[in-house]
Amino acid sequence: MSESSGRDRAALSREYSELLIELSIALHKFSMYPSGHPSLEPAASAVVARAEQLLADRLQVAFGVARRQLIIEGIATSEAQPVLRRLAEGLHRHHLGAVTLMRGLDALEVAEALLLLAREPDQSGPVGVQRTVAQLTWPHLRLHPLTFDGLTLASDAPITGTGGSGGGLRGAELWIGLARAAMSGGQAGHGEGADAQDPPDVDVASDAARLEPTVVAKAIDARAGAEAYDQVIVGYLLQISRELRDGGGADMAALRRRTTRLIAALSPETLRRLVEMGGDAAQRRAFVLDASQGMAAECVIDIVRAAADASGQTISHGLVRMLSKLAAHAEFGESRTRPIADAALREQVGALLRDWSLADPNPAAYTAVLQQVAVTAMTGAGAAAALDSAPLDEKRLVQMSLEVDEPGPMIDRAIHVMLAEGRASELLDTVEQAPADSAVVPAFVLARLAEPDGIQALFSGPVADFDALDRLAPHLTPASYAALLDVLVVSEHRTVRRRLLERLAAAPVDLGPLVVDRLHDARWFVQRNMLVLLDRLGRVPEDLPLAPWLAHHDARVRHEAIRLQLKRPGEREAAVRAALADGHPRLVHRGLVAVLDDCPPAVVDDVARVALDTTADDDLREVAVQALGRCRDERAVDSLVSLVDGGRTFLGRHRLAPRSRPMLAAVSALAVGWPDDPRADELVRLAAASPDHAVRRAAGGDPS
Repeated sequence: MSESSGRDRAALSREYSELLIELSIALHKFSMYPSGHPSLEPAASAVVARAEQLLADRLQVAFGVARRQLIIEGIATSEAQPVLRRLAEGLHRHHLGAVTLMRGLDALEVAEALLLLAREPDQSGPVGVQRTVAQLTWPHLRLHPLTFDGLTLASDAPITGTGGSGGGLRGAELWIGLARAAMSGGQAGHGEGADAQDPPDVDVASDAARLEPTVVAKAIDARAGAEAYDQVIVGYLLQISRELRDGGGADMAALRRRTTRLIAALSPETLRRLVEMGGDAAQRRAFVLDASQGMAAECVIDIVRAAADASGQTISHGLVRMLSKLAAHAEFGESRTRPIADAALREQVGALLRDWSLADPNPAAYTAVLQQVAVTAMTGAGAAAALDSAPLDEKRLVQMSLEVDEPGPMIDRAIHVMLAEGRASELLDTVEQAPADSAVVPAFVLARLAEPDGIQALFSGPVADFDALDRLAPHLTPASYAALLDVLVVSEHRTVRRRLLERLAAAPVDLGPLVVDRLHDARWFVQRNMLVLLDRLGRVPEDLPLAPWLAHHDARVRHEAIRLQLKRPGEREAAVRAALADGHPRLVHRGLVAVLDDCPPAVVDDVARVALDTTADDDLREVAVQALGRCRDERAVDSLVSLVDGGRTFLGRHRLAPRSRPMLAAVSALAVGWPDDPRADELVRLAAASPDHAVRRAAGGDPS
């Protein structure tokens, strides 16, 4: 029976799972990085993108928070999933019971909420305690705080020891969590307002009253239609049913008694609403199976009836009477007959559920394939739910599709899963081994891999998959390269950015317009990388004005803008003047190197100013002197002479300026470039006769 339960248990849909994982990753980043870090905005935007996929056909998405699990659409996430468990624990530590996301959600709202949740509760206190409901509400996002944190379990059964699968405190924790969630329904539902109060006619004067099953049931009955609230309640009931199925001891016995009284006190409409919450027959069947194995016998009948109504099944009155009689004997019969009646009741419920699913003589794998064939014509949410809940061997499915050369809805899901698991290279290997006459499916898979989300998946893991990217290169489209540009924009790894720049620079398509679009990103490093890419592409749009980046506050951006401007024939001299006037050593050097072999007369004065600036770095001055030495302009020789001429002695003789690297470079420039100039000739002869061998060597008079 337990094997059947595990096999039939509904899984969280891919869209919901991806949203929760993206939210957990974003919260982790907001906890690691300081406010304003470039990784935070993309993280918030990624959460919005995932949410928008779900909100396209619904007004809002709500999920509940348990201690180590999240509850969404009546399905509790696995405690063994570390990413989702981390999110649940973080929200629970902040005393939050549910989160609601509404259509229109934007990244700013998400970022503000994540900044709040990123604070350590141990240091700044839980936000669900310190903040009012109004302070936890944005136009399209709401955090619902839990109340009654002081609840303690003071009666009914001891809660210490090691009984139960979760330890001695597990049953008590679950009941306290359920009671607290039920009694705080005003905040954990739809967030109707900061003034929401306890359910009407509920006496919450003491902890004992709050923990009383009938009071909890009345609170649940009073909250009909509150989605986030129902998520939490269903999640706790699912956990309780599993604990009762697998656990034992005094702790589980106390939990079973309380749960029995709760189920009995719930109205039939409420019980049906809670059973329906998962919206999936497999989920309901799994819940009823768990309940039938763990809960008290009288509970089982009520739950079976609710599940039958929710599933559209009919139970005959005779069968109900038989089950009710078995339940009565199991609870109140003689000691000899109680275990026999109890076992018979649970066996009959299991058989009933198997009849609902129509016992299938075919092998399970064959049945799964037939089910997929049956739903291929379905559209919308029904098809998506059927596909998401089916077991899948992704590689085998791709191989089968390649063999028959016929794509279908399941192969797209297989590709998605393999990409999400970082198995793109394995997928490409499978395609390359396809039969020679297979053409449709290989083209389909390669086109799917080249789509933007396929490209981004290559870089979503801890190691970027450049091998798969290079193998996909012949199949990349302009949209693929746009996705690569987006990866370049957000990547935090220098090696990844460098390798992406290499591949983008070799792209066979014109990326100029795509690059220019991203030049207007507010982040300096994005602008710098886009300018670098334009330079490497060698196709700078002629109508692109570079002025905004020539005046940028960051020198690295200005450097790349000047590099581009130097390559425009009509703007070369303006770029040199801008570089020399910038003042930043790297930019000044870039301008000097540009005129080292050909110094136009229009920039001689600018170059000379650098050469004569005694406060400038000697490296820059030396390059400036070399540029002047190749310039056939009187202003150049004037500047060189002034660098070498040290004035006259007391007796009126010429003397050389003190030795320096710019002075030696000027001597060499005069000796080579101006041999016929009288002033230059006199200074060069004086240098050739200098007792300083470095000066003589610069004048060409001392080859050693």
